[in-house]
Amino acid sequence: MASGFSLKDQLFNLERVRYLAGLFSDAPGFGAARFEARVMERLPELELKARIAWIAECLEEAIPGDLSVVGPAIRNALPSPLDPTKSDDDFGSFIFAPLGEWVVNTGLEDPDRGLDLLREITQRFSMEWAIRPFLNRWPDLVLARLEGWAEDDHYHVRRLVSEGTRPRLPWGQGVSLPLDAGLPLLDRLHGDPTRFVTRSVANHLNDITKKEPDLVLARLADWRDQGRQADKELAWMTAHALRGLIKAGHPGALEMLGFDAEADLECKLRLGRDSLRIGEALDIGCEITGAQAMPVLVDYIIWFVKPDGGQRSKVFKLKQGKLTAGKPLILQKSHRLKGDATTFRLSPGRHAVGMQVNGKLCARADFTLLPAAE
Repeated sequence: MASGFSLKDQLFNLERVRYLAGLFSDAPGFGAARFEARVMERLPELELKARIAWIAECLEEAIPGDLSVVGPAIRNALPSPLDPTKSDDDFGSFIFAPLGEWVVNTGLEDPDRGLDLLREITQRFSMEWAIRPFLNRWPDLVLARLEGWAEDDHYHVRRLVSEGTRPRLPWGQGVSLPLDAGLPLLDRLHGDPTRFVTRSVANHLNDITKKEPDLVLARLADWRDQGRQADKELAWMTAHALRGLIKAGHPGALEMLGFDAEADLECKLRLGRDSLRIGEALDIGCEITGAQAMPVLVDYIIWFVKPDGGQRSKVFKLKQGKLTAGKPLILQKSHRLKGDATTFRLSPGRHAVGMQVNGKLCARADFTLLPAAE
């Protein structure tokens, strides 16, 4: 399958492959030009994950052997670690991802060497995918190693402790650990001074909420009582960890964030028109009033008609604000109903919009979606 990457992307990929080849140019028997040519034979036709696997396969061909051979070659090739003084958004270069795949392919049965290498490589690019096969093969050994890494001086290593053990890591291999296996590690990481780490902790908790929301709520309450993290940062982590529950209107999550799901509110919903075409924008107006001042979290829900006549709903964020007693909070939103969305296709038919305030549906209105204009 063709990747669809532009010429600019192809040139960038060639540049990155050439850079990787240059790093290994001093390895015995390694031919940089031969490696580059071999990689580029197939790289343009592959999607992202397949590219990682292919580059790793080419590295194995170019430098054959187990980790006793491969390990020194990788260490000697690695550039300086990412700047440990930074606090966020320092992901490094994706071209190092194949090194983790290479370590898995050649060293899964040599976990001590393999984990030592992953600790080094993750300081150049996250090894969250590569560590998961080791977790599945050697769970006790890896978890013991991660306990030490939770105190590592380099925040990329600390982040790997949380990110690598996430129950639902995007694109990552599933792990056979109990859902709560990473919580003792998060107990140590939640007070980290680095947003790159605390974001991963929050994402890890959000994964757990899909099956055990009360477990996450209890843990966040414990962390609040411990006071190891700054109030502002813990508040951010809490909101990020509970985002899935908030969209679902979970009462306990709403209460933890200071929103009353049982508040006495009146909500009026107004649509700009009751019919429009795919590709046009739906204008949504909302007026919320209450007898008491309170914080409110306002989302809107769209129920989409599926080709088979069924429905699917999606929650969209609208406003987090403060309601003044007796004074209406007026909100406006223009939502374009994209005909070219990549996640799902719109179908003509009777759709609906609903307003959700503090997790409860308080108003709903129907509209007709017509085919796109010719």
